[in-house]
Amino acid sequence: MPISTATRILRPIFLVGFMATGKSTVGLLLAAKLERRFADLDAVIEEEAHMTIAEIFFNERESGFRAREAAALRRVAAQGPQVIAVGGGAPAHGDNMDFMLHAGKVICLTAGVDELVRRIGDASTRPMLAGKDVRAEVEALMAQRQPYYARAHVAIETTGLVPSAVGKAIVEELEK
Repeated sequence: MPISTATRILRPIFLVGFMATGKSTVGLLLAAKLERRFADLDAVIEEEAHMTIAEIFFNERESGFRAREAAALRRVAAQGPQVIAVGGGAPAHGDNMDFMLHAGKVICLTAGVDELVRRIGDASTRPMLAGKDVRAEVEALMAQRQPYYARAHVAIETTGLVPSAVGKAIVEELEK
């Protein structure tokens, strides 16, 4: 199926949402479908810092990571029309959400707590969850971030959907 003019917006498409909603996986598929470059913001930050996200959190604390994240978001977005998977906490920090809403199209991927806990599995590599009660922390972080996620242009529920179906739903929303 050819890509319509509506999906060829010349601004970035930002995928936001809680961890494990499928932003990176769906983003890669969506970028291919829309013939755009794909950027995973966490991967960009790790490459630039020569550290993993967990190492950045350990060495620079969350505030250091969030400063890197905000700067990387702006640099990557300035590189033209692409699909950008944004870290789960980015919309809730500083003016990141305002920036994304004005710079491009913001799509929020959502899933229920049970689904997220299942997808997250071993949380030891996730700095916001490591060493904590995963379910309780997911619930607390989701409650804190929900007002920011709710500002997205579009929300897509991913529970029970394979990544290609989520990508298809996003394309349909972009064509409206």
